[in-house]
Amino acid sequence: MRDHAAPQGAQAALRAIRLLKLFTVESPELQLAQISAGSGLNKTTTHRLLQALLSEELLDRNPSGGAYRLGPGMMALGVLALSSNDLRLRARPLLKRLAEDTGETATLEVPIDDTMLILDEVSGKHFVGASGNVGTRWPIHATSTGKAFIAFEKHGSDRLAERLQPLTARTITQRDELERQLSNIRRRGFAETVDELEEGFSGVGAIVRGGTGEVLGALSICGPSQRMSESRRAQLGATLCTVATHLQPRY
Repeated sequence: MRDHAAPQGAQAALRAIRLLKLFTVESPELQLAQISAGSGLNKTTTHRLLQALLSEELLDRNPSGGAYRLGPGMMALGVLALSSNDLRLRARPLLKRLAEDTGETATLEVPIDDTMLILDEVSGKHFVGASGNVGTRWPIHATSTGKAFIAFEKHGSDRLAERLQPLTARTITQRDELERQLSNIRRRGFAETVDELEEGFSGVGAIVRGGTGEVLGALSICGPSQRMSESRRAQLGATLCTVATHLQPRY
C-alpha cells in the first residue's frame, strides 16, 4: 500500500483521522484497547484523541459496553460528501440505465487505500442479485473495479496490501499471477472477478477517467455467477467501456 507523507504540523489531525478509519463494516464498534492496538498509539494518547472526536460528535459510545462507534457527525459529513460528489451525480443516471438494461446491479466505486468503496449503487430487476450497499469497502485485488483501477492507474499497484488476502479459493494472492491478469485487462479494456470476492459472485468493471485522463474510479455490473457466463461478461464489459466514456468531462 502506498505511504502518504504527512504534512508538517498535522500529526494530531492525521492520528485522529487514522483512528476513524479503523471502524469498518466488519468492526463497527471498537474498545479503547482495540483502537490503541490498531493505531499503534499508547492508550493515553488514544484516549485523548477519542475524547476530542467525541466532543465533535464524530464518534459515539455504546452505553451498554462503552465501545466506540462512528457518531452522528460522521453520518452528516458522509451524507454531505455523497450529495456534493460531482462524479456520483453524473454517474447516477448511467447506473440506472445499466441496471435497467442488464437486469443486474450497477455500481460506481472509488479507491480508498487498498479497498474499493461503493460510492453509489442501483440494484437490478432480478429477485436474486448482488448488493453491497453504498459505503461498503471491498479488497482492491479481488474486485473487478479494483483490478481495472490498478491496471490503468499509473501507481495503482502501490495500493495493494503487502499480502493479498484470500477471500475464496479463487482469489488471486500471487502478484505475478495478478500482473498477468492486469496485462489482459489493459488489452481488453475491462476487468473481471469470478468467485474471487465471494463464492457465486461475479462482475465486470471499467475505469472512469477525469477531464485530464486521470483515473477517478470504476463502474461495475455484477450478479450471481450462474448468470455471468464468459460470453455475457465480455458483452457487459464492452458495454461498460462505452458507458464509462460518457462520464469523462469534455473541456
